[in-house]
Amino acid sequence: MSEPNQSTPPAASPEKDPSDWVTGDEPATGAQKSYLETLARQSDEDVPEDLTKAEASQKVDDLKN
Repeated sequence: MSEPNQSTPPAASPEKDPSDWVTGDEPATGAQKSYLETLARQSDEDVPEDLTKAEASQKVDDLKN
C-alpha cells in the first residue's frame, strides 16, 4: 500500500455566491445573527433583524472588510 502524496493540497470547495444559494431566501441562521451582532458591535454598525441567509452572509463580508 502506498502512502498518500502529501505534496498535493486537498481540493478546495468552490465558493458559491450567496445570491445563487438555494436556501438564500430563508431567514438568517442563529449563528449568522450572533456573528453579525458581534461584528456590528465592533464596527458600530446597525444590522437589520430580518435578513435572509444570503443577505446575512453579504453583511458579514461587508463588516469584516
